[in-house]
Amino acid sequence: MTNMRQTLFAAIGAAVAFAGFNAPAQAQRDPAYAAARANGSIGEKGDGYLAVVGDGSADLRRLVNDINIKRRAVYSQRAKASQTTLDIYAFTAGCQAILRTTPGEKYQAPDGTWQTRTDAAPLRDPRCP
Repeated sequence: MTNMRQTLFAAIGAAVAFAGFNAPAQAQRDPAYAAARANGSIGEKGDGYLAVVGDGSADLRRLVNDINIKRRAVYSQRAKASQTTLDIYAFTAGCQAILRTTPGEKYQAPDGTWQTRTDAAPLRDPRCP
């Protein structure tokens, strides 16, 4: 079962990498999103979604919720096309999103703690492809 699961995660990882995972285009153009990433107010989680790090304003929470709704819609479509589950696709996308963080950005480590990315590789779930 473990080998089959690893193979599945690797296949989904390849699909995510091939399809390219990016935050929704609107979010990338939103100065509030860019500022929140840069100042560590939001971070990438291993489940493929964003989260507010610490206390955030209502506007910041709305921004994160909006992006997560859009991510879920994309994940759902791509999971269906990849013939996998939404959760597996989202997890794999989360692995890739954490890998693509840049120094100074926040991400959630497998133990649930928030980390600030350095030049070193980020801490990722051992199941990540």
